[in-house]
Formats: sequence, structure tokens, C-alpha cells
Amino acid sequence: MKTILIVDDEPNIREVLVSYLNKEHYVTLEAANGAEAFDCLRGQAVDLVLLDLMLPDMDGERICKEIRTFSSVPIVMLTAKVAQSSRIGGFAIGADDYIVKPFDPREVLARVKAVLRRGDDSKLLADVIVYDEGALVIHSMKHEVTSHGHIVNLTPSEYKLLLLLAKYPQRNFSREELVDRVLGYDFIGDIRIIDQHIKNLRQKIEFDPKQPKYILTVYGFGYRFGGDGA
Repeated sequence: MKTILIVDDEPNIREVLVSYLNKEHYVTLEAANGAEAFDCLRGQAVDLVLLDLMLPDMDGERICKEIRTFSSVPIVMLTAKVAQSSRIGGFAIGADDYIVKPFDPREVLARVKAVLRRGDDSKLLADVIVYDEGALVIHSMKHEVTSHGHIVNLTPSEYKLLLLLAKYPQRNFSREELVDRVLGYDFIGDIRIIDQHIKNLRQKIEFDPKQPKYILTVYGFGYRFGGDGA
């Protein structure tokens, strides 16, 4: 069974979410602040985090950034901020989805299921593919990526995006197709959000993100993978 960590300082919200998630057979953990959230994450296995952005000890953006230094666990942000720039900012620091308060618990449940499905990544044709004599290595069985000898900490969405592009080198993917296949057909939002995921991915795997070698832009259309694996 999947374990969901709910990080919110409002007991009523945690109670409602726990009720809905437990009915779907998810195991739930609760944290009222950032310190408790870190204790949970470092103390046991967690499959997804529901993270409120307004917490008493530190804001959710800071917590998200800190989590990304040691874990690629999917993070769904819960917030009263409705501006598109806020949502883009959340994705930029490693969030996988964004739900605006007040919300219907059934919507949260649907988003949780969708994000967890993204983690069931399709396999590459080979277990390990090496590019440029080891400059980039994708271990599909281990769900591990190394760039210039260092393990890269990718979010589930970034990993699935890289896996999809690398599986079909030189194939042009439209933004719409990447959103559907990486974020899910039920994703609601601006398809340009895929551009932010591409930017994050380039920062992590490219030697020079401004002159990418692997994740190439197809102007006016989308993206393609430029590497040839050994």
C-alpha cells in the first residue's frame, strides 16, 4: 500500500484528507509543520507528500526545496495562492502538482492517484544506456540518472520526461503530447508548464543548459532527445 504524508497545520483539513485517503486504502501520516514533516520523511518510507504552503514554522516553498535535496518523493502542493506565477514557481522548485484551496477532497484524491501513476515509469529498451562515454547514464531498472559522474536527483515528472524522450531519440514530441504522457491526460493547466520541467531537467543533466546537447527544442512545436546511446 502507498503511504501519503499530509503536511498541514489545520487539523480539520488533515482529518478530511485522512478519511478520504484511508477509504481508498492509502496509509496516511500527518505533520502540522515543517519539522514534523522532515521527521516523517527521514524516519520512514513515504510515497507522496501533500504539502500546505502556509505553515507556522516555515513556508511550503522552503520545505519543498529542502525535500528535493535528499528525496525525489512526489509533492502535491496545497495553497490558497491562485496566480499562475505562483504555480509556475512551485513547479520550478520541484513540485509535481498544485491544488488551490478551498478544494474538493475528491479532487485531491484524483490528483494523488494521477501523480502516483506517473511514478510507474515505462522501461527503456535497455536497462542501462550510456551517452558520450558516461557523461549521461540512465539506469532504468534502478530509476537512477548520473550526469558527469554524479547522481542526479530528479522529480518523478522529470524522470518520466527524460525516460520518454530518451526512449525515442530524434523523435519530435509536441508540448501537448508530453503533457499527456508525462503529467497525465487529466492534467488541468497551461501546457507551457512542460517548458518549466524541461528547464529543470536541462539544469540537472546538461553540461551547458543554455546550449543543450540532450534535450533539444523543436521551435514552434516541442522537444526531442538528441543523444545516441551506446
